[in-house]
Amino acid sequence: MWGPATGIASRLTSVWAGAGRFYIWRSGATKRKDFQARNRRELSDFYPQPLPYPDLGDSPWWVSKCRLEPGRYITNRKLAETLVQILREKRKNPRQLLLECNPGPGILTQALLEAGAKVVALESDKTFIPHLESLGKNMNGKLKVVYCDFFKMDPDNCKIAKPPVCVSSELFKDLGIQAVPWKAGIPLKIIGILPFRSERNVLWKLLYDLYSCTSIYRYGRVELNMFINEKEYQTLTANPRNPNFYQVLSVLWQVACDVKLLHVEPWSSFDVCPQSEPLEKLKHREPFEPIQQNLYFIRITPRKSLFTEHLTPLNYDIFFHMVKHCFGKRNAKLVDHLHSLSPVDAMHILRQIRKNETVKIINMYPQNFKQLFQTIECSEDYAYKWMYNENLEDSAI
Repeated sequence: MWGPATGIASRLTSVWAGAGRFYIWRSGATKRKDFQARNRRELSDFYPQPLPYPDLGDSPWWVSKCRLEPGRYITNRKLAETLVQILREKRKNPRQLLLECNPGPGILTQALLEAGAKVVALESDKTFIPHLESLGKNMNGKLKVVYCDFFKMDPDNCKIAKPPVCVSSELFKDLGIQAVPWKAGIPLKIIGILPFRSERNVLWKLLYDLYSCTSIYRYGRVELNMFINEKEYQTLTANPRNPNFYQVLSVLWQVACDVKLLHVEPWSSFDVCPQSEPLEKLKHREPFEPIQQNLYFIRITPRKSLFTEHLTPLNYDIFFHMVKHCFGKRNAKLVDHLHSLSPVDAMHILRQIRKNETVKIINMYPQNFKQLFQTIECSEDYAYKWMYNENLEDSAI
C-alpha cells in the first residue's frame, strides 16, 4: 500500500508531476489519432510555484516593522481561546505537537501553551521572533521558535524562492518527527491562516504534495487546521448542488480529504500587517479584498482510503489531468469527454460506473471522478488506457 513509509521519492520532478502531462508508467498512453506513445507537449504546471492581551492599542509595537507581504494575525484573546477549545475537542493526546504557521504576536500561541500544548512556531517575519522567543522562555521548553515560512516549504527551486525557505526533511528531523504509514493515525497537526495573496497557489501546492506523498505528507496524513476566505471555502466544499463554485479544486480536495468547518469569524477579528506604507496608498488594492469576507476555520484531514491499487502517488498526475480535461467543458456530456480521454470503450465505462450517456460533467460528484479514473485504469483489454489530444488546450482552474 502506498504511503510515506514505502520509500517514495522525495518529490516527483516536473518531468513526472506536471498537471496534464501523460507520462504513464503502468498503464500506457497513446496519441488520439494513431494510438502511438510519444512525448507530450507540456501543459500547465500549477506549482506555485510581552504584548498586551487583548487591548493592543492604536499602534501595536509590530505594525511599523512588519514584513513586505501583508499578513493576517490573530490578536483577539477570545478568538484564541475559542480555537484552543476547538482543537482540544476529542483529542486523544492533548499534548500532541502542534505546528503554528506565522503566529505573529503570539496570542494564539500563548493560549495553546497555557492549555498544555507543545507548540512549534514557524514564523516568517523576523520582527516577531524576539517576542516569541521571550514567550517560550517561560514555558519550560513547550515552545520552539523557528524562522521559517510554512507556505514556502519545499519549493521546486530553492534558488529562486525568497527566504525564509524551509526544507521539511531537515525541519522535521530537528523536531524529532518521524514518518508513519499512511493508514496510521494523524502524526502532526498544523494550524494557521492561509496567506490571502496566494491562497489558490498554496492550495494547489498542498494538493501536489498530498497526492505525491512529498513534503509534509511524506510523514503521513498530516492534518491542517486553517483559516481560509469564504470564497475558497465554498470552492473546496462545492459539488453539483453548488454549480457556481464547483471546479477542479473541489473534486481533487474532496477526493483526497475530509474538509470540516469548525468555526466562522468575521475578518474584522484579525489585524492586518500591510507593507510599511499605509494600506490606502498601496498600488494594488485587489489582494486586500478577500479580507472583507468572513474567514472560515476548517480542518482538512487526508483520507485513509485515498490511495488504492489504481490511484497511487505515481499516477496521480493523470487523474489531475482527467479532471481538468472534464472541467474544460463542464456542461458537456461525460461520454463526449471519454472519447477524447481514453481508447477504452466509452459505453462500457459508463455501464461500469452506472452512469447513462446523458450525464454531464457538472452532475458528477467528486467520488464519481475517482471511480471513473480507476475504472479506466483497471481495464485489462487495452494496451493503452489514456489518449493525448493535440488540440487540447490547458483547462482553466
